Amino acid sequence: MVDIVSIAANTVILGSLYALIAMGFTLVFGVAGQANLAHGGTITIGAFTAWYVAGFGYGIWIGLVAAIAAGALFHALLYRVFVSHIEDGINVLILTLLAGLVVEYVLEAAIGTQSRSVPQLLGGSTSLAGVSFLYNNLLIFALSWVFIIGLFVFVNYTKVGQAIIATSMNEKGAALLGIRTDRITLLTWTVAGVLAGSAGVLYGSYRAASYDMGLTPLILAFAIVILGGIGSIRGSVIAAYIIGFLEVFTTSAISPRLGGMSAFIVIVLVLLAKPTGLYGRELPT
Repeated sequence: MVDIVSIAANTVILGSLYALIAMGFTLVFGVAGQANLAHGGTITIGAFTAWYVAGFGYGIWIGLVAAIAAGALFHALLYRVFVSHIEDGINVLILTLLAGLVVEYVLEAAIGTQSRSVPQLLGGSTSLAGVSFLYNNLLIFALSWVFIIGLFVFVNYTKVGQAIIATSMNEKGAALLGIRTDRITLLTWTVAGVLAGSAGVLYGSYRAASYDMGLTPLILAFAIVILGGIGSIRGSVIAAYIIGFLEVFTTSAISPRLGGMSAFIVIVLVLLAKPTGLYGRELPT
């Protein structure tokens, strides 16, 4: 029998995590018009950075800070050294795909194929409305929304955020207004790295970390961006909850083996029925 309360509760938690996973991908896609296929690799870097730091005895919270720094640095270097010199979108796809594969192969060589458990940010559990929750999962929900709201406020209510919006709408027009669009794009990639690095820690503590863990978040990010609309933060959040619900419902009511199919089905249906997604290409919303 399907437990509606459990499905709703798990959807709320999973949807928030998926929204955070997609934010960085949405931001780069919306501002620069570039699909960063190394996004999953950055999430992997975040997870293993936290795992290593915690393993050295510094604790998972210091690990989270280190993961954020590692994600930001990786994205900044990837953009500055490589992507900024490439104009063709197809070549950016190929380059970022290769970057993601390099991350995967390096980690496989360094740690092997065995999964690692990223320490929980908060231990213990509680029961609400007859449903048991790990405190860690409740904290994942809260932290995901802290990052999401922080991004929304930054983009919509700061001068730098307004420059990001202007660049996303018309890069040449923004340049004519005196906006250094190259710096804005670099900043966008860096912020996306912050989001991806933090998502890696939360995702790794929710499930597990492995050298190839980046593929699933990348597919999820694609599905969420396509469903929500390219560049729409609001659309990505709503889409994340829709996909989260579909995965939880499928896993609970049909079969755990089919949970991962939700994102693929969403991609196909949206591309056929409404290619612009729920909200189209609107970064500020």
